[in-house]
Amino acid sequence: MTVTYTNRVADARLGTFSQLLLQWKGSIYKLLYSEFLIFISLYFTISLVYRLILSESQRLMFEKLALYCNSYAELIPVSFVLGFYVALVVSRWWAQYESIPWPDRIMNLVSCNVDGEDEYGRLLRRTLMRYSNLVSVLILRSVSTAVYKRFPSMEHVVRAGLMTPEEHKKFESLNSPHNKFWIPCVWFSNLAVKARNDGRIRDSVLLQGILNELNTLRSQCGKLYGYDWISIPLVYTQVVTVAVYSFFLACLIGRQFLDPEKAYPGHELDLFVPVFTFLQFFFYAGWLKVAEQLINPFGEDDDDFEANWLIDRNLQVSLMAVDEMHQDLPILEKDLYWNEPDPQPPYTAATAEYKRPSFLGSTFDISMQKEEMEFQPLEQIKENEEANHSTPLLGHLGRLLGVQSPNFSRSSSRMNLLRRRGDPTQPRGDSQEQWDSEEGKLREFDAFMSTPFYERPGFYSAPQTPISSIPMIFPSRRPGRKKPPALSSIAAPTETQSMAPGRASAVALPEGVLVEEILCHAVFGGPHLPQVGHVVTQLLDGFHLLIQVMGLNEVTQLKGRPEV
Repeated sequence: MTVTYTNRVADARLGTFSQLLLQWKGSIYKLLYSEFLIFISLYFTISLVYRLILSESQRLMFEKLALYCNSYAELIPVSFVLGFYVALVVSRWWAQYESIPWPDRIMNLVSCNVDGEDEYGRLLRRTLMRYSNLVSVLILRSVSTAVYKRFPSMEHVVRAGLMTPEEHKKFESLNSPHNKFWIPCVWFSNLAVKARNDGRIRDSVLLQGILNELNTLRSQCGKLYGYDWISIPLVYTQVVTVAVYSFFLACLIGRQFLDPEKAYPGHELDLFVPVFTFLQFFFYAGWLKVAEQLINPFGEDDDDFEANWLIDRNLQVSLMAVDEMHQDLPILEKDLYWNEPDPQPPYTAATAEYKRPSFLGSTFDISMQKEEMEFQPLEQIKENEEANHSTPLLGHLGRLLGVQSPNFSRSSSRMNLLRRRGDPTQPRGDSQEQWDSEEGKLREFDAFMSTPFYERPGFYSAPQTPISSIPMIFPSRRPGRKKPPALSSIAAPTETQSMAPGRASAVALPEGVLVEEILCHAVFGGPHLPQVGHVVTQLLDGFHLLIQVMGLNEVTQLKGRPEV
């Protein structure tokens, strides 16, 4: 019954699915052709009556009715209701397949744990497996029409050899108004315990394993019984069916082609054959037919489960496993790769191109420079972390502009900003005396630099993130670049301007001190001014504008920071 086409769609090629459209068994054409012919016949009958039989007044009334049906038919949520219903049916269909009882696990335990090569041991193992197959037959006979037709009565089960006449008498003597498919499970349990008492099962642990697998088999049979008993709510099925059929009943009238001379909106052409309406019927009605076929997969449709084949397979496999294969092992021999630590099974000529090296992980394709793989001292990493958190605004601007700060060591928090004596890469042409004089005028900023990092504003404003250990080399300063404005060029607030009470007055800065130098001293505090200056120079275009927008308050706070 089940239509299998897996091998035909194993490779994705041009027309892989298209070739399936020509198959009749299990196809949508076989399910839908009768309803489709009825719909086409009704549509053309109404069309001929409208065109040839109705009078002019009657045609006018029909045209108004057609416009009304066409405008309100789209209010029926066919795709919404039908989509959820089919999704529910498909999930239920697959769950029923997973509930089919398979005796493979229990037959392995019975074959290896129930000892005895004599006739009684053989009889014991075969009887245990016959009971497990009898449970499957009884439950499938209760839910599948195909199995019930094969075994319409218990006498047919006896004649098929699945139950002895004595067992049938015992079965019929047990009066119960309920389904008695569970009785062979009780026989199996009692017989297994008897085998344990007789020493056929070596210990209670093995007996427990066999009984656990029996309970699993019983649970699967119970699920099938539950799915057969509890259906999808009838109201849901009725709503979906009414929605689909009412929609296409309205389409029989609303999708008629009206007289183009009357210029009705959407009726400029008279094609007589509504192609897209027929396609819509094919899709929606076919969707409903899919749900009708899958809602009970134990019937006799083309895609229903092969329950009778399942009974034949399970009985033959399970009896062979516990009888012919019991303690029947092949001779132990050394395998072909006995002395090879890395066995390589051969490939045929058709599969040689599929041999691939082992996948180690996506990160194994990353390449790094030698400098990037060197470990950095922890002291240097901690100092750079403190430097970044002391000025979070600079760090944000650097990340925004894509600039990475280099890893410079801080020899001292009071290292002077302008220590550039003897530096050949000095970006400015100031004299040595000017640097020495300005060095004394900037000592008030040493108070800020000597303040512990955890007491500085903004130290806790952002989480501590790791600093990259990649040293960066920056190009030399471009000649002819216009010198950025100095802090002294920014007018400090006058004495007449109001200031917060208790705030220290701003300290005047010497002329010629650049903003980048102050920032470098505040952030890195080291003697690496030529390199640091080039890093911060890349930020000046945005940072100077930020200072002017923010006003002079922040500059005043920076100047007026008290010394420690």
